[in-house]
Amino acid sequence: MTHHYQQLSPHVIIMHAEHETDRPILAAIAGERRTLLMDAGNSPMHAELFRKELERRGVRMPEILALTHWHWDHTFGMQAWGLPVVAHAETGRGLSSLSGLDWSDACLLELIRQGTINEGSAADIRKEFGENRDIRIIEPDILFQDRIAIDLGGVVCELVHVGGDHSSDSCFLHVREDRVLFLGDALGPSVYGGPRKYTSAAFLKLLSVAYGYNSHWYVESHGIPMSGEEFRSDLAGWEKLARIVKVFGDDRERVVREMKVFLQCDELSEDLLQGLDYFMAGQANMV
Repeated sequence: MTHHYQQLSPHVIIMHAEHETDRPILAAIAGERRTLLMDAGNSPMHAELFRKELERRGVRMPEILALTHWHWDHTFGMQAWGLPVVAHAETGRGLSSLSGLDWSDACLLELIRQGTINEGSAADIRKEFGENRDIRIIEPDILFQDRIAIDLGGVVCELVHVGGDHSSDSCFLHVREDRVLFLGDALGPSVYGGPRKYTSAAFLKLLSVAYGYNSHWYVESHGIPMSGEEFRSDLAGWEKLARIVKVFGDDRERVVREMKVFLQCDELSEDLLQGLDYFMAGQANMV
């Protein structure tokens, strides 16, 4: 597997997402005084690859770790870094609930049954860690409620709690001077414990918050970094879909008809049909 790294902006270096075992984007934000790491990686192996690349580039090693949310793929690399960790209070609770587990196949099945993880996550954990799963849960050192700003010297990172369907502890990380906004997985649907679902109102609210930053770069953890223009264009169809669902509720046929008129097309793309399923599941959940 080839690993892809990028100097995204003057202070920001990223390791791109790898989908084989659901590895999200990792980022190092290097200021004059210290370097901040965004998300820990999904395993010590994932973490080590990024550490080696930072060493190779002569980047000052991270001295503080900020988490976007508690999910395994963003946190199971924590034991490899040994850094003080900043996270939302709810992220702390999420990680605390996982401590002491043995991560055996029986344990993974129980977590699926509880709706804590899904079958895809369990398969990825098996693939990433193999048979002997030495997974140590590290709990955060610094907890915040709404937002926290960290001055790295010449560049400030602000971690802001935004919530959403994917995980109620989700945070954005804004690199102020570089105008880079890391969205984590906040714009994603709910993926555990039942069908994948979106609540149209929650999605639109998050989108509005994201657009409000007017960033140069928008970075979703499992996607490709986009310029502000690309990001708006990429999400335009989903935004319209969410707005139509908000008006017409669970009248699926009416929503499809309105979308076809808006897009001036005869058929909706697979992507939008999947989005429609998510929003419909969200509607059903509200009833």
